[in-house]
Amino acid sequence: MSKTAVVTDSIACLTKEHAQKYGIRIVPINIFFEGKIYRDWIDLTAAEAYKFLDKAPQFWKSSAPSPEEFLKAYQELSKYAQNILVITLSSKLSMCYSSAQTAKETAKEQLPQVTVEVIDSETVTAAEGLIALAAARADAEGKAFADVIATAQKAKEHVKFVCLLETTRHVYRTGRIPKIASQIGSVLPVKPILTVSHGLVRFVNASRTKPNGIEKMLRMMREQVGTSEPIHVAVMHADALKEAQELKERIAKEFNCAELFITDFSPIMGYATGRGTLGLAFYKSL
Repeated sequence: MSKTAVVTDSIACLTKEHAQKYGIRIVPINIFFEGKIYRDWIDLTAAEAYKFLDKAPQFWKSSAPSPEEFLKAYQELSKYAQNILVITLSSKLSMCYSSAQTAKETAKEQLPQVTVEVIDSETVTAAEGLIALAAARADAEGKAFADVIATAQKAKEHVKFVCLLETTRHVYRTGRIPKIASQIGSVLPVKPILTVSHGLVRFVNASRTKPNGIEKMLRMMREQVGTSEPIHVAVMHADALKEAQELKERIAKEFNCAELFITDFSPIMGYATGRGTLGLAFYKSL
């Protein structure tokens, strides 16, 4: 055995095509709705999850995967992988990292032939997903496990995330979105722009209109990565595919994209941000 298996959670907003192409294992976040448990990304689509939100948001809850769920993934992957690299969403926003680490300690005893490494991405959504993709591609190129880890760490250092909320009505739901976003929205009819810094979601700007908010996001992106060097970009949306497609077309024209794709904004995140949210994750080619 020599292959490295890459594992991440469903908050990473990877497409099924990416997961299948690179053999990335997705450990789903659990969604609880009206007495039933659904595995995000597996048991229901993002569109179906948003219908649940419309129907009865007060009965919607979520939880991180348990250590047992991560351990099960390690056990299955150990059949062909000598190394397992796990990339989770920020430990300051979820218990995913803790669960993955607990499972790692158990795996040391149960799977001594396998090396498990867990990385806290310190970010969310497709920013986390781009880190997982960078690691999986490094493995596909035949790089050693240490180099795969180094690639993931480098992507983690450079990846950025920004999103534009359609509304502030739902930001109170999880307690993970800055209160200032809700407070400003309650006083002024604005759309907050959020990013992630040091593992936490932060309020960075606001716009009175969505078009203007999109312009501000693109301006932030230009300031971070420029327009000439190759970049990797994921365009995210919360049940706003047409707007995401238009945003993707603009990015394709204005930036030098080595990779550019559209993906659904995780319903777990959409629960806090509301439908209509648009987001970008990006970094310069390593």
